[in-house]
Amino acid sequence: MSYDATRDRVEHYFDRTATKVWERLTSDAPVSRIRETVRKGRDQMRDKLLSALPADLNGVRVLDAGCGAGQMTQELAERGADVVAVDISPSLVKIAEDRLPAHLHPRVTFASGDMLSADLGRFDYVISMDSLIYYTGADIRAALARLGERTSGSVAFTVAPRTPLLMTMWYAGKAFPRSDRSPVMIPHGPSRLQKTVSDIGQLRDLGRITSGFYISQALEFRP
Repeated sequence: MSYDATRDRVEHYFDRTATKVWERLTSDAPVSRIRETVRKGRDQMRDKLLSALPADLNGVRVLDAGCGAGQMTQELAERGADVVAVDISPSLVKIAEDRLPAHLHPRVTFASGDMLSADLGRFDYVISMDSLIYYTGADIRAALARLGERTSGSVAFTVAPRTPLLMTMWYAGKAFPRSDRSPVMIPHGPSRLQKTVSDIGQLRDLGRITSGFYISQALEFRP
């Protein structure tokens, strides 16, 4: 499936099917034990990605690529960054904007659309948490190339790692009709992905988070 087709499927899922679920998951509302492990894992991953950036972000322009309900956006703004928060789902962008404390609004520009759009401008850093997990290695390479052209620092992002559990889930998911399920994560191994992007930059392994059903690998790309 092409990048555009996958992006459209992700947009449909998060903007029409899973908005309420995602809104609840990213809040303080009670959730099931399974979703609680996902919430905990996402909190840990957000901290891990933020650790790849300087502690003082005053005067630094950061793209939150796939901002979702805005948790990363808020933390970046609290650290002084000028943030462009973009997501393919207008519904999630609205949630993120509504949740952002009023005193942080001057530091954040919200947008709905493709996180790779050149219209978003240039950045010092990019963070893309769980936004590239549905794409092939070739699509990730293309995305990093486009982001790298407009980023002076690094791109911190996540992929679904090639663990036995995720590979089993991936193969099982392929057995169901595409119209009846959410977008499927495509597992990647860091070493294989490094070979895929070796002609455009270098990858650094930032570590993995495993929390129940949340399993995600953090990587840093430098053009």
